[in-house]
Amino acid sequence: MFVVVVACLAAILGALGWLGVRVRRRGIGGEMMGPFEEIWHPAAYRSRMEIRVQEERMVPTPSPDDLGKLRRREAGQA
Repeated sequence: MFVVVVACLAAILGALGWLGVRVRRRGIGGEMMGPFEEIWHPAAYRSRMEIRVQEERMVPTPSPDDLGKLRRREAGQA
C-alpha cells in the first residue's frame, strides 16, 4: 500500500514539473497566475504588465517616400 501511495505522489509531482516546464516555454499561464502574482508579488506583476504593453506596441512601417529618403541618406546624397 505504501509503495502505491509513493508511486502516485511521484507521478503527480512529475506531471506538475512537466507541466511547469511546458507552460514556461510557451509563455502561457500568466493569465491564470496573474491575480495571485498581483496579490503576493506586485513588482513582478507590474513588470509583466509593462512587458505586455511593450509587446503590443506596433512599430510603424515606413512609407515608400521614407524608404527613398533613407536610401539616399545612406548613399551620401542627402
